[in-house]
Amino acid sequence: HIEPVPGEESQFIAYVAYPLDLFEEGSVTNMFTSIVGNVFGFKALRALRLEDLRIPTAYVKTFQGPPHGIQVERDKLNKYGRPLLGCTIKPKLGLSAKNYGRAVYECLRGGLDFTKDDENVNSQPFMRWRDRFLFCAEAIYKSQAETGEIKGHYLNATAGTCE
Repeated sequence: HIEPVPGEESQFIAYVAYPLDLFEEGSVTNMFTSIVGNVFGFKALRALRLEDLRIPTAYVKTFQGPPHGIQVERDKLNKYGRPLLGCTIKPKLGLSAKNYGRAVYECLRGGLDFTKDDENVNSQPFMRWRDRFLFCAEAIYKSQAETGEIKGHYLNATAGTCE
C-alpha cells in the first residue's frame, strides 16, 4: 500500500508486509536482515527511511527473550528504588584491553552501577575478548572494594570464537 506524503510531490509512504513464514522463528537477526536487505535494497529508491516496524504478536511469542528481567539485575546489583545508572564505554573501538578496563574502572568508581560493551566490540586483534574480560573483571573488583557497592559490566558475547 502506498500513500503520498502530504505537501511533498515526490515523497511517499509505503506500507510493506511480509508473511511470517518467511522468517525463522525466534531469530531477530533473520528478521532484521531480511527486512533491511529487501526493503533497503530497492535500487530504484534514492532515499529511504524506516519509520515504524510492527511485529505481530504471534511472531513475538517465538522469541525466548532474556533469561531474566530487570528485577534479577536489581537483585544482582543490590540497587532498588532508583534508576540503574550505566553507560557504554567510548571510544568503542581502538582501545587496548588494559585501557578499556581502565575506562570501565573510572566509570564505576565515578558512581555508575554498570558499564557495557558497544555492539561493535567483539574480539578484535587490538582487544581480544578474554583480555577484555580479565581487565573488566579487575575493574569491577577494584571499584567494588573502593566504593563498597556492587558493580557490573555487560560484555558483548557475540564474537564468533569460543574464548
